[in-house]
Amino acid sequence: MRGCFLTETGLTFASYNIHKGVGTDGRRDPERILAVLNELDADIIALQEADRRFGQREAVLPRTLVEEWHWQVVPLAMRPGSMGWHGNSILVSPEIEVREAEPINLPALEPRGAVCAHLEAAGREFCVVGMHLDLSGLLRRRQIEEICAHVPAQEKPAVLLGDFNEWSTRKGAFRGFEDHWTVLHPGRSFPSRRPLAALDRIVHSSHWACDGAEVHHSALSAKASDHLPVRARLSITG
Repeated sequence: MRGCFLTETGLTFASYNIHKGVGTDGRRDPERILAVLNELDADIIALQEADRRFGQREAVLPRTLVEEWHWQVVPLAMRPGSMGWHGNSILVSPEIEVREAEPINLPALEPRGAVCAHLEAAGREFCVVGMHLDLSGLLRRRQIEEICAHVPAQEKPAVLLGDFNEWSTRKGAFRGFEDHWTVLHPGRSFPSRRPLAALDRIVHSSHWACDGAEVHHSALSAKASDHLPVRARLSITG
């Protein structure tokens, strides 16, 4: 059961690259993705590759189905029928108030972006950024710097979620985070059938305490996408 007693029991944040809904069996199955989201039992989920790549780039997950599963879609769509910006979308539980949201333009060789949601739960405001970073290490570093400039860690509680495309566990592009950020290590999440790399990460500002971070590895999640979802339980400490 989801809860949003932010300062007492915290919130569960998750990130999931849903691979446009196509599983390891080659089938596009939106309902299977939604079943994995239900397994996560999270309050806030950042999705990557949530829109189709070509044509109208409409959402992989039908909005009516998403709402039937009791999720709010943060209003970030730049195209009719899509769920976000360059495939990045944020879902939140009904108890959380969405105050505003905007895309973050990132330097990139291919279409890339991040999305930022300003949320409120239990009377506390905080930011959530969802992202899918570049394959180039140099560009990943620049993209992280751009995101940190958009959401200064000292000003407001913030959580950054996404597919960082970074194979290094502690160095590489993660050097772009200053002392006010904590990079969590949920575990290996890619590829889903036999995870070798910790590409999917959760990063939080110093306002939060982490009560645990993990990769969600179930029979369903191992088949629904080529990535496994990651999640963390965070609570505001001050």
